[in-house]
Amino acid sequence: MNAPLPLAWSWALDGWIVAAGVLCAVASALLGNFLVLRRMSLLGDAISHAVLPGLAAAFFLTGQRSSLPMFVGAVAVGLATAFLTEWVHRYGEVDEGASLGVVFTSLFAIGLVMIVQAADHVDLDPGCVLYGAIELTPLDTWEVLGRPIPRVVVVLAAVVLVNLLYVTLFFKELKITAFDPGLATTSGFRAGWMHYSLMTLVAVTAVASFESVGNILVVAMFVTPPATARLLTDRLSTMVWLGAAIAAAAAALGHLSAVAVPAWFGLRSTTTAGMMAVSVGLFFTLALFFAPHQGVVPKAWRRLRLSLRILGEDVLGVLFRADEQTVAASSISLPAGQLRARLHCGRLPLRLVLWELYRRGLVYRDLEGVRLTAKGAGQARELVRSHRLWEHYLVERAGLAADRIHLQAERFEHVTDRAMRDQLDQETSLTETDPHGQAIPAEPDDA
Repeated sequence: MNAPLPLAWSWALDGWIVAAGVLCAVASALLGNFLVLRRMSLLGDAISHAVLPGLAAAFFLTGQRSSLPMFVGAVAVGLATAFLTEWVHRYGEVDEGASLGVVFTSLFAIGLVMIVQAADHVDLDPGCVLYGAIELTPLDTWEVLGRPIPRVVVVLAAVVLVNLLYVTLFFKELKITAFDPGLATTSGFRAGWMHYSLMTLVAVTAVASFESVGNILVVAMFVTPPATARLLTDRLSTMVWLGAAIAAAAAALGHLSAVAVPAWFGLRSTTTAGMMAVSVGLFFTLALFFAPHQGVVPKAWRRLRLSLRILGEDVLGVLFRADEQTVAASSISLPAGQLRARLHCGRLPLRLVLWELYRRGLVYRDLEGVRLTAKGAGQARELVRSHRLWEHYLVERAGLAADRIHLQAERFEHVTDRAMRDQLDQETSLTETDPHGQAIPAEPDDA
C-alpha cells in the first residue's frame, strides 16, 4: 500500500487560490440571497450556460481571445439572458421557470453552434467550463502598487466591492422588492429598476467568476450559502452576512479538502472548485438537519416532546376521570395496561411519559398501578376543566352538536391557560356541568 502523499502548503500558491475562491463565493452569495428570496435561484446557472454565444461573438469580431472582449461579450449575453427571461415570462405569460429554461437552452445551443464554427481557431475545454482553472490563479498576474497580484483576484475583489456597496446602499429597496414589488412601486421607486440592476450584477458576477472557477462553483455559491443561511435565521440582514460567511468558509475548506483529503488515501489532490461546491453542500446538509428552528432533527425533537407532553396530560386526565367515577375517599390506581388501552398508545411512549410524571411528582406507583399525587390532581383538574369549558362553549356559542365536540375540545385543552379558562367561563352561561352532564371542576385554588 502506498504511503500518503505529504501535504505541502504554500501561501504564494494556495493562499491566492483560497483568496480567489473566497472572493467568488462572497460576491455570489451577496446577490444570491435576493435570488433565493425571489425564487430565481437558477438564474446564475442560466447565465453561466448562456455566455457561450457572447464568447464566440467576441472571438469572431476581434479575432483574438483576449480577456476584455470576451468579458464584454459574455456580460452582454448574460444581461440578454436576464432581460429575455423576464420578457418571455411577462409578455408570453409563461411560467418563470419555463421561460428561464427556454432562454438559456436556446442561447447555449446557439453558442455551441458558434463554437463549432470557430473550432479550428479556438479551443474549448469542457472541464474548464465545468470547474474552471482556479488552480492556475497565481500564474496570471497584474502589477498592483508594485506587487504582482493575480488578475482573477483583482477582478473578483472589484466585483465583491461593487456588490457589497449595492446591497448596502439599496438594502431596503431590495428587501421590499423581494417580498412585495407592488409595495415597492407605491413607495416611490420602481421595482423593475431594482430587478434589472440586480440581474446586471448577477451577470457581471457570473461572468467574472466563470473563467476562474467554472460553472459548478458559481451556481453553488449563488444558491447554497443563502439557502443555508435561510435555514439558520429569519432576519434578512443576518441572512446576508451569514450567507457570505458560510460561502467564504466553504471556499477555504474546499481548497484545504482538495489538497488534504485525497492524500489520506494515497492519492493526488483533486479539483478545488469541485471540493468548494462539496463543502458548501455539506454546510447546507448540516443546516438542513440541525438548524435550531428549521432543521429536521430539532423539528422532530420538538414534535416528539409535544406529543409526549400531550400524552402525559392525557394520562393525568384519565386518572382524574377515573377518580370521579369512584366513591372512594382516595384516588384510584390504574394499571399501565389499562392506561395504554384507554389512550391507544404504545408501551415505550407510556413508559417515557410515566417516568417524567414520576420525576415531577405528579403520579406515583403502588402495587395496583399508577395513582395521582395531590400535585398531579391539581394539574389534572385544570386540564379537565379546560376540556369541559370548551365543550360548553362549542355547544352554546358555536352551535355544534354535543356528539361532535369532544375531539375539538381535546385539542384546545392542551393550550388553555387560567386566563383563557376564566374568559371561557365568562363567555358562556353559568353552569356546573358540560353538555354531557358531567361536572365542570372548579379551579384548583377554588376547590
